[in-house]
Amino acid sequence: MKGLRIPFLFAYRYLFSKKSVNAINIISFISFIGVLVSSAALVIVLSFYNGMEQFILSMYSNFTPDLRIEPTEGKTFDAKTIVFENLKNNPEVKNYSESLEDKILLQYDNKQFVGQLKGIEEESFTKLNEDDILQNGIFSIMEDSVPRALIGAQIQANLQIPISNFFNTIELYFPRKGISLNNINPLDDFNIRNIGVNGILTYQPEFDNLVLVPMEFAREILGEDQKISAIEIYLKDKKSTTDIQNNLEKELKDQFKVKNREQQNPTLYKTIKSEKWIVFFILTFIGIIAIFNIIGSLTMLVIDKKDDMKVLQHLGAERSTIERIFFIEGLMIALLGSIVGIVIGYIFCKLQEQFGFIRTGEGAGSLIDIYPVDIRLLDFILVFGTVFILSSLVAYFSSKLSVKGIGKITDLKSAE
Repeated sequence: MKGLRIPFLFAYRYLFSKKSVNAINIISFISFIGVLVSSAALVIVLSFYNGMEQFILSMYSNFTPDLRIEPTEGKTFDAKTIVFENLKNNPEVKNYSESLEDKILLQYDNKQFVGQLKGIEEESFTKLNEDDILQNGIFSIMEDSVPRALIGAQIQANLQIPISNFFNTIELYFPRKGISLNNINPLDDFNIRNIGVNGILTYQPEFDNLVLVPMEFAREILGEDQKISAIEIYLKDKKSTTDIQNNLEKELKDQFKVKNREQQNPTLYKTIKSEKWIVFFILTFIGIIAIFNIIGSLTMLVIDKKDDMKVLQHLGAERSTIERIFFIEGLMIALLGSIVGIVIGYIFCKLQEQFGFIRTGEGAGSLIDIYPVDIRLLDFILVFGTVFILSSLVAYFSSKLSVKGIGKITDLKSAE
């Protein structure tokens, strides 16, 4: 520490004292601004991306369960086991829902579309939030003991099914099990059922081709009396998701796959995360260019203070001590610039979070009018570490090259 005291004092004095050449003050200030802007920009962009990520995932997670259990092999399985009974009665489980799913052909007014049939129990359906999944119509899959369907927006658009209680019955076709090759009429090989449409599911990719029906109706058309396709679990405390998932994987072993929300939508999560880091690296690269101003600042300062270095050399200072002075000054520029930049970025994000002065311009009725912001501590640590490390590396090599570039200190001549 003693070896750093004198270089630190000189670096502090050189940083805040007035230089003999005004251009050096300007270059030093530009170096500081470069680090500041880089830090602030990274904080703001990461916080905005976090906000958009949270918004997009919230749209997908309204109907997506916290955990989904599927068979490793085959499409269906028997849920009447001790493990699943215990899971159903687990106090941490908010909603336990069994579903039966398969691809199915839909027809309306001679127009056809292949959708995903999903049968769920009415008890589980009533626990869902209407505002989260229903875009238009009636939030019900059973009326007066008559099964009804909720369909995705893409199905409604392709088949042009009216949003009313009149003339909106669709036909569903599914191949029968154990079909005979001798049937003269091809329709004899299909289970065909009619069902009325009660409403349209909200505009989300996971809902686009979905046909939501009561479990008994799904069993009837799919020809499956006992087995199910999946178990969907909604938890009271989202923080316990990982622990419950790990316990289930140990109990169910290799026979079942237990997926959390990220594993249920891997493409979505990977896309969002990759976009965030691509932008981060692009801004970091731009920031490196701005940080390189430190080289010019230290080089000019070395030239301006060559007489001081000559005196220090005569007093016994080694070249490493001289280099350390300018290296510490570069560190101080990086430290001050990154801290002030992060503070400015934080204030900007808080103002956006409170007042929402940056808008999408879509106006009322749009899914998002104000750009969301999500401030995370880890992003601040990441930005500070990235900018400070890059600035430190630039300052280190710059201090060595700047001192070396003007020759041996003992050979420096007075400017007089």
